[in-house]
Amino acid sequence: MRVAGAAKLVVAVAVFLLTFYVISQVFEIKMDASLGNLFARSALDTAARSTKPPRYKCGISKACPEKHFAFKMASGAANVVGPKICLEDNILMSGVKNNVGRGINVALVNGKTGEVLDTKYFDMWGGDVAPFIEFLKSIQDGTIVLMGTYDDGATKLNDEARRLIAELGSTSITNLGFRDNWVFCGGKGIKTKSPFEQHIKNNKDTNKYEGWPEVVEMEGCIPQKQD
Repeated sequence: MRVAGAAKLVVAVAVFLLTFYVISQVFEIKMDASLGNLFARSALDTAARSTKPPRYKCGISKACPEKHFAFKMASGAANVVGPKICLEDNILMSGVKNNVGRGINVALVNGKTGEVLDTKYFDMWGGDVAPFIEFLKSIQDGTIVLMGTYDDGATKLNDEARRLIAELGSTSITNLGFRDNWVFCGGKGIKTKSPFEQHIKNNKDTNKYEGWPEVVEMEGCIPQKQD
């Protein structure tokens, strides 16, 4: 009887030790797998962060050099979505800000500091061009001028208004027509024609929207005015 009891005890101890060994092995495997997954995720996260493209001001495609202002702008989409003007990561005009409207939308910026001086829109379909002309005449030298159309920006434009905009550096303003899409960045006192301008004609055969062409977008780096 004693021998049988001792044998049972030995067997029980052996089973316990074997069970403990198996459990410990499984636990270690799971721990190794968990740690492996953790390190793998960490490596992937690090790789993703290192390969994520950098974001530049206003979402432009590359950084601007020193003493330049980054800008990005878009014309309106048909008569539904208003234009958007961004400078140095600051949204100057947009539908969200509720400061855009039908016609020509204009933002004035200090050419030295980048400070926003004014934002206005002028209805060139049902409005009067006279206030727009007075506004253009009041712009001071050294001012950056950003313009974008929405719906229709040309019907009420006359020769004087077009001449004043051309003096800011625009070359397309003389051809701007009914419901054309146009964005422009120039300046008062500019010595040459501005390189920042995009213009798409309203053409029923090529329009993206039924009565309007596709949105035009533009980005770039404006040289800061030096003393």
